[in-house]
Amino acid sequence: MTQFDNANPVIYQTKERAKTDLSIFDDTQVDEIDAGEIFDLIRDINDPEHPLTLEQLNVVQEELIKVEKTEREQFVHVNFTPTIPHCSMATLIGLAIRVKLFRSLHPRVKVIVSITPGTHNTEDAINRQLRDKERVAAAMENSNLIYAVNKCLTPRE
Repeated sequence: MTQFDNANPVIYQTKERAKTDLSIFDDTQVDEIDAGEIFDLIRDINDPEHPLTLEQLNVVQEELIKVEKTEREQFVHVNFTPTIPHCSMATLIGLAIRVKLFRSLHPRVKVIVSITPGTHNTEDAINRQLRDKERVAAAMENSNLIYAVNKCLTPRE
């Protein structure tokens, strides 16, 4: 029998999906990335422990996503909230979010994934790991870890 960190998570109502605006296919229009678009990319990531999405567990929320643009760069800041303060899957969840955005966004977009302040016992250590490009790259060379990340990113039927 598998032991869960959070055996009985609270399940939240999901947001209605936005209708596709056909103007996104118009090459003459500049389509800026916004928090809603980032949320749509990550909302369906699967939780590593439960057959639920990160949105259903309220781990990711559109309100915790910020998109900033300077003259030279664009930044996407994603805060995520583990379901419990001692969640052992927090690093894997952060890595799944980071990999999903890395695969989905232009390489010039800088992605910063962090635990929502005050929501995890070891948030500083996990945030350092998620910001360290070399550690993330090394993690993605680990076949067991990439399998776990891909499992989180595989759409459910």
